[in-house]
Amino acid sequence: MSSILIKNVREIITMDKERKRLKDHSLLIKDNLISKISHNIEEEAEEIIEGKDYFLFPGLINTHHHFYQTLTRNISQVQDKELFDWLKFLYPIWSRLTPEAVYYSSFVAMGELLKTGCTTTVDHFYVFPQNQPENLIDEEFRAAQEIGIRFHACRGSMSLSKKNGGLPPDEVVQDEEEILRDSQRLIEKYHNYHPLAMQRIALAPCSPFSVTENLLRESIKLARNYKIESHTHLAETKDENEFCLSYFGFRPLEYMKKVGWLGKDVWFAHGVHFNKSEIEILAQTGTGVAHCPVSNQKLSSGVANIPYMLKKGVRVGLAVDGSASNDSSNMLSELKAAFLLHRLIYGISSISAEEVLSIATNGGREILNQESIGSIEEGKAADMFLVKANHLGFAGGLSDIVSALITCGDSQMVDITIVDGKIVVRGGRLVNIDEEKIAEKANKISQKMIEG
Repeated sequence: MSSILIKNVREIITMDKERKRLKDHSLLIKDNLISKISHNIEEEAEEIIEGKDYFLFPGLINTHHHFYQTLTRNISQVQDKELFDWLKFLYPIWSRLTPEAVYYSSFVAMGELLKTGCTTTVDHFYVFPQNQPENLIDEEFRAAQEIGIRFHACRGSMSLSKKNGGLPPDEVVQDEEEILRDSQRLIEKYHNYHPLAMQRIALAPCSPFSVTENLLRESIKLARNYKIESHTHLAETKDENEFCLSYFGFRPLEYMKKVGWLGKDVWFAHGVHFNKSEIEILAQTGTGVAHCPVSNQKLSSGVANIPYMLKKGVRVGLAVDGSASNDSSNMLSELKAAFLLHRLIYGISSISAEEVLSIATNGGREILNQESIGSIEEGKAADMFLVKANHLGFAGGLSDIVSALITCGDSQMVDITIVDGKIVVRGGRLVNIDEEKIAEKANKISQKMIEG
C-alpha cells in the first residue's frame, strides 16, 4: 500500500458541505484515498511532506476543453474573429490532425492543467479527418494514463456538413453509422463506472449547427442505454441563436428539449445566451452548464448569467475551453476571470471568491456525477494541490487564502499536485513527462499543420 503523509498543513480548504477550513491539520493518503484528516497523525508513510508552509486545496475540475487546439493557438489571422468565422478558418487546419498530433496536444493541455491545480478534466474531441484512423481519442487516453490525470473523454461528432446546411467542411464530417459505432466501441473499451474511475466516456455531438437531429436523438439514446453522460455546445453566440431559429424554428434550448437533451446526465458548454426562463428550465431538469469565461470574452461571445444560474440552483462547472479560443489551459486564471467578469457585469455582490472555487470543485463533481472528487474529505479520492504561503505574489495577502489564490499571485503554477494518490507535479514541474521535449515536439507538429 502506497502512502503519503502531509503534516501540519497551514490551512486545508476542504470545500465540503460546510466549506470548512482546517488550520494545522495533517492529511494521510493511503493508495488513492484520503484516509485520515486530523490535528496529529503519527502513522508511518512512504513519503512525508512538511505542510506548515503550504495551503492545500481540492483538485480543480475542468468541465470543457479541446486538447487538440493547443496546436493552433494564437494564430494571428483569427485574433479578431467571432466564433463562426473563427471556425471556418480553423477547420481546414484541424483537418490535418494525426494520431501523433492528438497525442502530443493532449500532453500540452493536460500538463498545463495539472500545473494549475486541475486534477480532473473533460475533453470534447469532435474533429475526425477522413484520411486518418478512427482511434484518435485512444491517443488521448494513452496520454492521460502516462501523465496521470483523471480523464473524462467526450466522443464528439459532426455529421452536418456545409453542403447540407451546417458549418464544417466535408473533410471533417462523419456519417451517423460510423459515429455511433465508434461511440459504442469507446464506451465498451474505456468507460469505468467505479466511483474512483480514472477514465470515463461521454457522448458529445458538437453543436446544433454541425449535427443532424437524428444524430442527437440516437446519441443520447445510446448514452442512456449505457448510463453515461452527454455533452454539447449550446447558446454560445447570437449567431447560433439565429441559426437555430432559422434552421429549426426553435431557440437552442427549445431545440434540445425537443430532441430529449435535458436532464441530470446532460451538460452544455457556454450557455451565454440563455434567458431567465431557460435558466429555470435548466434548474428544474438538473441540466448542467460548463462556464468558459476567458473563451467567451476573447471571442466576444457574451457573458453567461452565472450568478442567476447559481441562485436558481443550476449545476455550474468551470472550464478553460479550447486553447485556440483561450490560448491557455490555466484553471487558476479561469477562476480569476470568472470572479472579475461577474463582478463587473452583475455587481460587487454577485459572486464571491469562495463561490467561484465551489464552481470549479463541487460544481464539476455534480456535472460529471463522480461523487468521489471535488472536496477534501476522508474516504474521497486523493486529488488535491498545494501552494506555498511564501510566494512573493501572496505577500501581504494571506488573510483569506481562497481570495488570494484567485486574485493574487506572481505565478499561476502550483507547487504540488496529487491525483489518485500520486504526485504528478512537484516543485511546479510535471513528474511523468519531459516538459521541454513535449513542447518542442508540439511546436513542430503545430508548424506543419498550419503550413499545410
